[in-house]
Amino acid sequence: MRRSEVLAEESIVCLQKALIHLREIWELIGIPEEQRLQRTEVVKKHIKDLLDRMIAEEESLRERLLKSISFCQKELSTLCNELQVKPFQEEKETTVLQLEKDLRTQVELLRKQKKERKQELNLLQEQDQELCEILCMPTYDVDSTSVPTLEELNLFRQHVATLRETKESRHEQFVSIKKQIILCMEELEHTPDTSFEKDIVCEDESAFCLSLENIATLQKLLQQLEIKKSKNEAECEGLRAQIQELWDRLQIPEEEREPVAAIMTGSKAKVRNALQLEVDRLEELKMQNIKQVIETIRVELAQFWDQCFYSKEQRQAFAPYYSEDYTENLLHLHDAEIIRLRNYYEVHKELFEGVQKWEESWKLFLEFERKASDPSRFTNRGGNLLKEEKERAKLQKTLPKLEEELKARIEKWEQEQSMAFMVNGQKFMEYVTEQWELHRLEKEKAKQERQLKNKRQTEAEMLYGSAPRTPSKRPGLTPNKPGKVRKSVITSMCSGKKTPRAARLRANKENMELNGSMLSARTFKGFQS
Repeated sequence: MRRSEVLAEESIVCLQKALIHLREIWELIGIPEEQRLQRTEVVKKHIKDLLDRMIAEEESLRERLLKSISFCQKELSTLCNELQVKPFQEEKETTVLQLEKDLRTQVELLRKQKKERKQELNLLQEQDQELCEILCMPTYDVDSTSVPTLEELNLFRQHVATLRETKESRHEQFVSIKKQIILCMEELEHTPDTSFEKDIVCEDESAFCLSLENIATLQKLLQQLEIKKSKNEAECEGLRAQIQELWDRLQIPEEEREPVAAIMTGSKAKVRNALQLEVDRLEELKMQNIKQVIETIRVELAQFWDQCFYSKEQRQAFAPYYSEDYTENLLHLHDAEIIRLRNYYEVHKELFEGVQKWEESWKLFLEFERKASDPSRFTNRGGNLLKEEKERAKLQKTLPKLEEELKARIEKWEQEQSMAFMVNGQKFMEYVTEQWELHRLEKEKAKQERQLKNKRQTEAEMLYGSAPRTPSKRPGLTPNKPGKVRKSVITSMCSGKKTPRAARLRANKENMELNGSMLSARTFKGFQS
């Protein structure tokens, strides 16, 4: 039995005891039966009224609970739809009171979630509005009347984070470009004149609209200023080069150059004006010293002719070089020619340097060849001979490789330019082939001369014996002294007197022994060479 049922039975027993007690009191007092009935009716009525009020209150509570359950169910369904969450699942075996409590708790939880989502949505919309105004971009498309889902909020957060990163990136770009623009303006001594330039230089950085259009306009302005700055720098460098050239041509002393040294750097307007004034002054001075200037240019022309390997015909083709009529027109012709030659040399500088390198290597190769054929090189005691042989062997490998590289570069250049690359009036590879052929002919000629000389010497020794030599003091070689015998034989041959045959044979034998020892020494020396 439930405790509530036990309590109800106890209440009935208590009521019965109370009625019994009342009857006993009425009997002791002597209240008649009719009055007892009346009093009992009053007790009954009071108890009934009390129980009816209590029942009515409990019924009202039940109605309120049922109404609350119905209301919570409706609101819970609406909140689940708005928040796009799964509907609340009611437990099957539960009381009305517990069901109402569970539904009310769930409604309060969903109301809180809805409020938090709406608050975050409003905050994100404010941030998005602020960033979009700075970046000049459209705001994020979101329905502010409905409750956003968690996924929509997450996408909105990512969008705002991207906008914030974009703002930081563009702001850094703006600050960097602004600094460069200010530096260029200072270098150019340029005062901002347009409203856009004033906004960049004068206004607060935070007030600048960081739109793509404004960033592009900034970059365009910077490019224009940099082009103008580069143009000024190039113009100033050209003026400085012109000044330096005029100084050298006019042979201006150092003490006169020092006052101008202060303007030999920078490219501001005042520097450019000062450089132009110095050029004008030097040009006027140049016109006053035309002959000296032309002769200086001719020296430079000759240097470029050498560097460009001009042939005699090419040099003679510039007739003004040989004129002695020193006029302004002649100076202009020389200036134009030196400019043309400089440009020509710069365009083909790499090839000319390669040809120059080959020329130097070729001269060194010929020098090594000459030393290799010189017998006196064996008298070296300082180790130079071994060093020269190593350099000679290295050069014999690098020279053909250099020729192949030059050949490939020249062929490529000739294809691009559709013209022949001339050196000293002929094609370079023909010149190289000619040099090798001349070297071969000289070696062949030297070889033939040595063979002819050896042949004549051998014939002379066979006829007359070896020529008298100063005795060498090398150990192991103790030459005989056939001088007297050879002298007597030669004297008798020259005087026409007859010498006894035995004496002639003995003298020839001694000469042959001496010649044999000297010939073996020369042969050993030849093997060394």
